[in-house]
Amino acid sequence: MRGTSSRPNVVKTARDVRLFRIDKERIVVVSCDSAGGIGPKRLDKVKVDSRMVGRFTARVALMEALSVGAYPICIVNTLAVEPEPTGIQIIKGIRAEVRYARLDRRIVITGSTEKNVLVSQTGVGVTVVGIVAPRSLRVGRSKPGDAVIAIGLPAVRDEVILGEKERRVADTRDVVRLLDLPFAHDIIPVGSQGILHEAQTIAEDSDLRFTLRHRAEVDVRKSAGPATVLLCTCRHSNLEELSRSIEKPTNLIGTLS
Repeated sequence: MRGTSSRPNVVKTARDVRLFRIDKERIVVVSCDSAGGIGPKRLDKVKVDSRMVGRFTARVALMEALSVGAYPICIVNTLAVEPEPTGIQIIKGIRAEVRYARLDRRIVITGSTEKNVLVSQTGVGVTVVGIVAPRSLRVGRSKPGDAVIAIGLPAVRDEVILGEKERRVADTRDVVRLLDLPFAHDIIPVGSQGILHEAQTIAEDSDLRFTLRHRAEVDVRKSAGPATVLLCTCRHSNLEELSRSIEKPTNLIGTLS
């Protein structure tokens, strides 16, 4: 096309985020999540209030962006529900998650709702746009010999609410805590594809191989739903300090080589 500038360079990663280098100082990070059939409506399969749907859907997208070192600047909600009451309550849940993560409340939140058709089942999409400096990008930082630690326990459907109440699932605040630990290398949220898949993703980004612990004490193939588990890599000598720093269940699941 005439009159267009050069396109941003795509930064390669096996993660479920998109990274675009726009200049020497900035990489744009785009992450997203969706939920369907979960909410208060007549045809929803899992019954929860609208605010909870907003919180957990935003949580996944925020955790994806934060885990690569990005600072979120915009949250887009695409809601297949009416503006009132469902849409407003979902947006309140999104804002509540931003506050819980202690992020800047000036983050732009924008989106759209369904205003023309009566909806009987909840549908939600959330996209997060963030910025990170290339030197601060947290992708492919793992080292040979690193331990791979699962933080939180995998939970789906109704298990998620109970896990949240009993503080057995990971959340945005855990990502922020891990980012502050100097010995933490890579951090990645685990969703529907399970712990084993994301451990292999971490290994791929660092050109390493993941070896599963012979007797892992957590189900590595179970869906972790709305990112109820985080994986973190570090040296084996730092395992005890990591466990003390995070007030959630932690399990050694394997090693990178």
